[in-house]
Amino acid sequence: MKKKQVAFSVIQECLQKDLEEVKVLLEKATRKRVRDALIAEKSKIETEMKNKMQQKSQRKAELTENEKPAAVVAPITTGYTVKISNYGWDQSDKFVKIYITLPGVHQVPAESVQVNFTERSFDLLVKNLNGKSYSMIVNNLLKPISVEGSSKKVKTDTVLILCRKKAENTRWDYLTQVEKECKEKEKPSYDTETDPSEGLMNVLKKIYEDGDDDMKRTINKAWVESREKQAKGDTDF
Repeated sequence: MKKKQVAFSVIQECLQKDLEEVKVLLEKATRKRVRDALIAEKSKIETEMKNKMQQKSQRKAELTENEKPAAVVAPITTGYTVKISNYGWDQSDKFVKIYITLPGVHQVPAESVQVNFTERSFDLLVKNLNGKSYSMIVNNLLKPISVEGSSKKVKTDTVLILCRKKAENTRWDYLTQVEKECKEKEKPSYDTETDPSEGLMNVLKKIYEDGDDDMKRTINKAWVESREKQAKGDTDF
């Protein structure tokens, strides 16, 4: 590298001397032809000197860039994925709104919070939040939604998912079809076309079958007493 610098300095010195000599000759020249030739030579030397200076500056910049330490890129660690099970939801005439609480979620880059929608589902993925990823998948929504009209919003410590109802001004009693089926299974079945007492008997039967020995004795006792009262009432009548 030092040899190149010395050679460059020698070239620059020679060009500078040539330029000075041409200037001296130009001052003494009187004939137009000679002056034109000297002016052209002067311009040629000055251009060459300028190019050499630019080459020197470029080499210096390259050397400085090469001497810079390579940037250290910290690896992004996402750790394991946590399944989100706690959430809240409500609705308006146009949207079903799902609220997911994730402390610090508003501080991650926007592209780290991703939500994909289909007509009957959505899935949420939050990447690299405090060294972990968070995932939530909801399938079999109770009713169809508009994929284009659905979106997400990230607020302080909260992700808000907005599912646009395909049928506006309709009420969702449940978020998913599965939730609806589970809740309906828990309800005692009543047939409006049958005797109300039959529906009551079905409820008592279910309680009796699911109950322990004490519960069964209590129901048996109540049943016997009820039958005795009915029989007594019939006699009095």
